[in-house]
Amino acid sequence: MDGFRAAVQRLVAELTPPGWQGIGALEEQEHAEFRARARAALAERGWVAPAWPTEYGGAGLGARELVVLVEELTGAGVPFGSDNDAFGISMLGNTMLRVASAELCARFLPKIVSGEYVFAQGFSEPGAGSDLAGLALRAEPDGDRWVLNGQKLWSSGAHRANWMFVLARTNPQVAPHRGISMLLVPLDQPGVTIRPIRNITGDADFNEVFFDDAFTERELVVGQVDRGWAVAMTLLGFERGESALHAPIRFRNELNRLIELVRERALTDDPDIRRRVAWCHVQVEQLRAHGARTAAKLVAGEEPGPEAAAFKLLWSEYHRHSTELALDVLGLDALTPSGRPSPNWYHTDDPGAPNSSASWTSVYLNARAGTIYAGSSQVQRGIIGELLLGLPKEPKEPKPVAAGQAART
Repeated sequence: MDGFRAAVQRLVAELTPPGWQGIGALEEQEHAEFRARARAALAERGWVAPAWPTEYGGAGLGARELVVLVEELTGAGVPFGSDNDAFGISMLGNTMLRVASAELCARFLPKIVSGEYVFAQGFSEPGAGSDLAGLALRAEPDGDRWVLNGQKLWSSGAHRANWMFVLARTNPQVAPHRGISMLLVPLDQPGVTIRPIRNITGDADFNEVFFDDAFTERELVVGQVDRGWAVAMTLLGFERGESALHAPIRFRNELNRLIELVRERALTDDPDIRRRVAWCHVQVEQLRAHGARTAAKLVAGEEPGPEAAAFKLLWSEYHRHSTELALDVLGLDALTPSGRPSPNWYHTDDPGAPNSSASWTSVYLNARAGTIYAGSSQVQRGIIGELLLGLPKEPKEPKPVAAGQAART
């Protein structure tokens, strides 16, 4: 294991110049160039998808080596890959390895690792967010292909992707959960329209995507036709659990930066600030404990389970409060932000980011979204209550009774 750690450290030394503080210290153009260079170096070694089999572009690493890789890269402020790799590798690829055919894996996974195929997620719709089973996008068989009509919403990174994994209704005659399939759909076709949506930070990272007689091949189904709900739940487990290894390191780095901001503003003797910083410290230590438990499960060969919901709830609610503290420390400067804003829409700002007011305000605004995407905090609490604590499900609201029927009874 020491030999593998040394190999990762050598790669970090090759990639980073003297005085390296982390990718967050780079300007926008340098940031993009370094991220592309680092991803290419990782892909060459199979470390973009380190646990995948070598025949699919991975490195076949064990769980202990994966933990070492995450620790060294995240600790050095070197990104693991592109933003869309969270969809193509962490979510879709890991799911395909468990439920897709060997032929489908061989066709897609190596090209996801190489960067030829860039994926986005197509789950939410205008009328189906937390109630995902209410999705209405249709996929109808037509010879050797599926024809898709409908809309997806809040599709992060779709404007950078050329493929999307889509939950579509393939059988409208059965119960909502039972007539859904997960399809792989090319986005570079006339029947697909992608419209970026500008968010509160001024960025346009997520999108609405329209399918108007768009198509995909009949065999591009992950899992079984009409059995996509179980596939989606497996994928969401990876979405919520995969970050448990690197997120605690990032949150600890960010909290250290926040403490430095408190010192710069001469607020270390303020009792309320001290209390809130102490609370943040406790939460980050809880996140670290969650990460250690996830690493132990990986070492034992187990998949992320419903415990991932507890981790997601903890970090997203923590980050909302910690970034509120940062703005309170900034005071009036938060109303007129200056400096480099955060380029990272997921979790914290990048390691090495400056303590600029623009960085903290943009992270603060993005932190609100963290309690919604990947399942809202209310959804996570429901999973925790039912699957971890064994509580009964929420009772359904009774259907309204028509006036005439009420009179007869």
